[in-house]
Amino acid sequence: MSTEWMPPGYADQGTFEEHEVTIGSDDLAVGATLSLPRGPGPWPAVVLLSGGGPFDRDETSGPNKSFKDLAWGLATRGIAVLRFDKVTHAHPEVADHPDFTMADEYVPHAVSALRLLREHPEVDPARVAVLGHSMGGKLAPRVAAAEPAVAGLVIMAGDTQPMHHAAVRVFRYLASLDPSPEIDAAVEAITRQAAVVDSDDLSSSTPREELPFGLSGSYWLDLRTYQPVSTAAAVAKPMLILQGARDYQVTVADDLVGWQTGLAGRPDVTFRVYDADDHMFFPGSGISTPASYQAPQHVDPAVVADIAEWLSRL
Repeated sequence: MSTEWMPPGYADQGTFEEHEVTIGSDDLAVGATLSLPRGPGPWPAVVLLSGGGPFDRDETSGPNKSFKDLAWGLATRGIAVLRFDKVTHAHPEVADHPDFTMADEYVPHAVSALRLLREHPEVDPARVAVLGHSMGGKLAPRVAAAEPAVAGLVIMAGDTQPMHHAAVRVFRYLASLDPSPEIDAAVEAITRQAAVVDSDDLSSSTPREELPFGLSGSYWLDLRTYQPVSTAAAVAKPMLILQGARDYQVTVADDLVGWQTGLAGRPDVTFRVYDADDHMFFPGSGISTPASYQAPQHVDPAVVADIAEWLSRL
């Protein structure tokens, strides 16, 4: 089986062109790709924010490139798309700084990307949105709060459960799939580390080895205080919130319900659940596992079509 990424069937390379651009400035500038539909604009546009971890602009994971799928699929449908390397991918040393936070990881470059799109002559500056996946979805309301010109938000599998609590839940799920002394020890360790995050003693000087994923105390303090749902509720912008029913990382019961409860009664907020889709919005069947991400797949064409239709109506 080939592990080389191949374009999805819903992408027509003849309908758009791509340009390399730079986001940010000075020592923390990152590379980015603008996918621009061919023909007369101005086009609606969207900035993509990838999930937690040092992802490249394509959100590459194994043989899959979910953000390249999205960018090419949306550009085919008349949406300009800007995707960029996360600062932790382009400059991994920034994560070693003791004061580095989740906001630092996302907000400055997202705002720069939005402004670049709004200034582009072939983009409609009144129709530039943010699309975030996973942690990027969690952070999308924070970006909108920092850049009020955002026209709308697309949140794909955005988590609302505190991340350290979700980590314990996910580790327990993985242990149930393949029990072993090693995974039991991992569950015990993540549970202990999550308790440190909840502790009143958490500080910027808490040793990283005592905290989940080796992230700093400052990072966890920022995560602990950030409330994505209340931040979203304060943002008077239309939102499209998408969830895969087979997702074990961000779930309908643990996370989507948070958005639904906090944004209830908002006529400008649309919710959609895709029964066959996992965390990456890859369609399938049966129990979702980490191994399933290693098979070459593409983002669900129904998801791409729904996002394109929603963005085109901004």
